Amino acid sequence: MPDGTKKPMRQRLLAPEASPPSTFLDPESMPWEESAFPGIRSKTLYSDPGGMCTLRLKLEPGAEVPLHEHTAIEQTYVLEGRFVDEEGECLPGQFVWRPAGNTHVAWAGPEGAVILSIFLKPNIFAAGQKFFTAEE
Repeated sequence: MPDGTKKPMRQRLLAPEASPPSTFLDPESMPWEESAFPGIRSKTLYSDPGGMCTLRLKLEPGAEVPLHEHTAIEQTYVLEGRFVDEEGECLPGQFVWRPAGNTHVAWAGPEGAVILSIFLKPNIFAAGQKFFTAEE
C-alpha cells in the first residue's frame, strides 16, 4: 500500500483458503549461471518440477544452442542484440514463438544477445545434452 502498511491477505475465489503470495525477483541483482553450452549464461526466473521455466539468457557473440526439438511451445522476447536461427532473426523488442515439434539451431548475432525465454517443458537435444532441466 502507498503508506507502507501491509494489505490483508486475500482469499482465493475458487477455494475457501488464502491466496498464495506472489514472488518478486530483481533479475539485475541475480548472478549469471554458466550453462552446458559455451558462451551461454542464464538467470532462472521461474522453474517447476514439470520442466516449465522462464529464463533470462545471455549469449556471447556467435554462441550457439545446438540442434534441439521443442516438446511444447517456446516463447522468446529479445532484450538486447540479435537472436537468429535458420528461419529468421529477432532484434531488440521483437518476439518469436515456436510450436511443439519445431527443430532448430539458434545462435547470437555478432553483437551477442540477451533474451527472455519461456519453456513449458524441457527441450530434447540431438546430442543428448541436458540444458535447463532438473536433470542437468
